[in-house]
Amino acid sequence: MRIVGGIHSSRRLTAPDGKETRPTLDKVREAVFSSLGGFFDGGVVLDLYAGSGAVGLEAVSRGCDHAVFADPSRKAIACIKENIHALHEEEKCETYQMSDMAVLKMMATEGRKFNLVYLDPPYAKAHHDDVLTFLVEHDLLAPGAKVVIESLKEEVYTKDYPSLHPYKDKVYGITRITYYQAD
Repeated sequence: MRIVGGIHSSRRLTAPDGKETRPTLDKVREAVFSSLGGFFDGGVVLDLYAGSGAVGLEAVSRGCDHAVFADPSRKAIACIKENIHALHEEEKCETYQMSDMAVLKMMATEGRKFNLVYLDPPYAKAHHDDVLTFLVEHDLLAPGAKVVIESLKEEVYTKDYPSLHPYKDKVYGITRITYYQAD
């Protein structure tokens, strides 16, 4: 697993041991970031089920100012911190060993806003409707923010939210990527 583009392009990342984490394949990550425009001019990314942190670190490598990583697994958080340290990006990154909803509630209380939110939970534990509803109802998305859902190809997300709408859907092997954009 490696960073695909940006200032850290080709740098290797580690993944947590065990089967708790299923890292996003490099080719899928490359396709996602190409679809998002390739590079960022600042902004904040929330990698909500971060695993190795590859998605958030990819965003930082491509120009995001800051990344928030959340994962309930102690192994995952330790791995993310290792990867952040290896890239010398401690100033731009923060990690939380917490559940998705606990992190979202904390971010809402702090009045945080995100330009990119990446959702790639363990497939059996996905509850995207709850997460998307919370993001919208608690005003966690900056204007024009993108939310990306990684899921099994059989799972289709088409629901509109008051200020968040699906605009693209792509399948890569067994993986479906669904893109939402905030008004």
